[in-house]
Amino acid sequence: MGAGLVPIPATGRTFRSIRRIRLSDRDAAGRLRLDSVARYLQDVAMDDVDETGWGSPDHLWVMRHIRVEVVSPPVDDDRVELATWCSGTAAVAAGRRMSLVGDRGGRVEVDSAWIHLGPDARPVRIEEFGLYAEAAGGRVVSTRLELPIPATDARRTSWPLRSTDIDVLGHVNNAAYWDPVEELLSTRGPDPRRPFRARLEHRHALDLDDEVELVADGRDDRLSVAFTVGTTTRAVALVEQLSAVDLSAERA
Repeated sequence: MGAGLVPIPATGRTFRSIRRIRLSDRDAAGRLRLDSVARYLQDVAMDDVDETGWGSPDHLWVMRHIRVEVVSPPVDDDRVELATWCSGTAAVAAGRRMSLVGDRGGRVEVDSAWIHLGPDARPVRIEEFGLYAEAAGGRVVSTRLELPIPATDARRTSWPLRSTDIDVLGHVNNAAYWDPVEELLSTRGPDPRRPFRARLEHRHALDLDDEVELVADGRDDRLSVAFTVGTTTRAVALVEQLSAVDLSAERA
């Protein structure tokens, strides 16, 4: 695994599922898109907590940040096997890993950190993690934000929000943030048909009536995107090509 990506635990809870890659999950070249990967993570996480009872109104979660390692871009794969588990814990947060393996060689590794909210949508301390604790193995998850904001003179474009981008919490859904990133990747930045890493940090929620501008800085091997409203950066994404060194670390 790459740095910070823990392997599937030998003990503790691991939830598994299988998904068929549908036409709406792919780009024009057949590649499984980033927004689809994010949606798979949400879906399999919900299936997991529904089974354990952690999906009750007393346990609400909002994403703080996510890291997607596309080790082998799923292009020819028809089905993927998903495995998810708790990768770490903190006072008001938890980490969730997902490993995606395709039936024709595709592979994507995902890690994410989620803030725990109470019914009033405020962070609430978690006293114990129950059957998720063993898989976490005592690791502490960090909610620190690390991605740099693109230069202020970077290219700016409007990103009109749609009602279909909004989820039941009233904010833009996690998967929808990847839509403009995918659009930008089609013309600049890393080649998504080769291995790459994508990260996204959520600083403040986006709402339907927000006038969002994308501040994008794209180069041959990286793409940085800030989601801004006025002078406030609400989220930041960074996509980078994986080098041979990175891939060697992934296979170690």
